[in-house]
Amino acid sequence: MIGFARLMVFWAVFAAVAYWALLIYSRSLRREALEKQWDAAPPEDASPETRKAFIERGMHAYEGSLRRKLLWGVIVLPFIAIGLLLYLVNYA
Repeated sequence: MIGFARLMVFWAVFAAVAYWALLIYSRSLRREALEKQWDAAPPEDASPETRKAFIERGMHAYEGSLRRKLLWGVIVLPFIAIGLLLYLVNYA
């Protein structure tokens, strides 16, 4: 049982690191896409402040997106799979 608990702790640390790495990577991809979108067709009265505001609005919209929420699967799904396997092997 101690070995299993140790495995779960190490897996939780690994999953958290993987989640944060994917989160940073995904945010950088979204920010880059917004910057390219702005650069492709800037408004006539464009200024650095309006560009920054456009990117910040896009990033704020990204924070509530489904893609961001799906990243939680990196943490939650492995624990569910391990728990299901333990149940099936021991009790089914």
